[in-house]
Amino acid sequence: MMKTTDKIYIAGHTGMVGSAILHALVARGFTNFVYRSSKELDLRNQAAVEKFFSDEKPQYVFLAAAKVGGIIANNTYRADFLYDNLMISSNIIHAAHKHAVTKLLFLGSSCIYPKLAPQPIKEEYLLTGPLEKTNEPYAIAKIAGIKLCETYREQYAANFISVMPTNLYGKNDNYHPENSHVLPALIRRFHEAKIQGLTEVVIWGSGNPKREFLFADDLADACLFLMDNYNEKEIINIGSGAELTIKELALLVKDITGFDGELVFDTSKPDGTARKLLDVSKLNNLGWHYTTELKDGIQLAYQDFIKKYQ
Repeated sequence: MMKTTDKIYIAGHTGMVGSAILHALVARGFTNFVYRSSKELDLRNQAAVEKFFSDEKPQYVFLAAAKVGGIIANNTYRADFLYDNLMISSNIIHAAHKHAVTKLLFLGSSCIYPKLAPQPIKEEYLLTGPLEKTNEPYAIAKIAGIKLCETYREQYAANFISVMPTNLYGKNDNYHPENSHVLPALIRRFHEAKIQGLTEVVIWGSGNPKREFLFADDLADACLFLMDNYNEKEIINIGSGAELTIKELALLVKDITGFDGELVFDTSKPDGTARKLLDVSKLNNLGWHYTTELKDGIQLAYQDFIKKYQ
């Protein structure tokens, strides 16, 4: 179990997930952190990562750093998503082993699972079928990270664990109009439509796919729980266990942002996977459950968006 004085490295501390983990640790009294911005340390550079671990010698590592984006970004920058994420994971996991880190938690993604996996998705469905084409490069990089953690555990007895979050949202999210995920993209689109007095908002796809969402602060809480209570080779899902359609999500965001126009669905844009609900029974059985309901979480995220983008 981590002590409040243990030295903790959060890779990706400025992103939504990394910053949520940092805030959760600070709230619990942890004081000994080490982190670098992407300008200070290029995690794709093996020599630079090696020197960082040699100099700092962290005891616990949360590997939340990644190149991320929505469907369009994943499908457009395929080489970048594969290369960058492979290098980030490989460099940090190898350096953590080489410098005898006490424990590492690797953050994967629900997109690692087969496109047509049975629902809800159990951890053992990994590598049982083809991936969703639009985010295949990102998924392959994340699967490689999972396998690195598994093999370093098997060969060197390294205590490296891998967690698979569902779709995330929250404070400090990415609201880029093209490269963001669906929920932050909707928040921005509805807010701008309200400010500009538009009569309609266009939603990518049919609105029929179902998605599960988890507030980033809940994910951070789960990561801290698992860092203290989970020491197995097998991956573990983190989610809410609840789902809704993109249309239902859009109506919820429309209500929260106060937009009073119409919804139009652009079916020329890709839907992605039809349904992606994680089976979180393994995590629930360990004693962890989410606490932030979707409507409450979106309201908090919207307040954060207004604060940052007004």
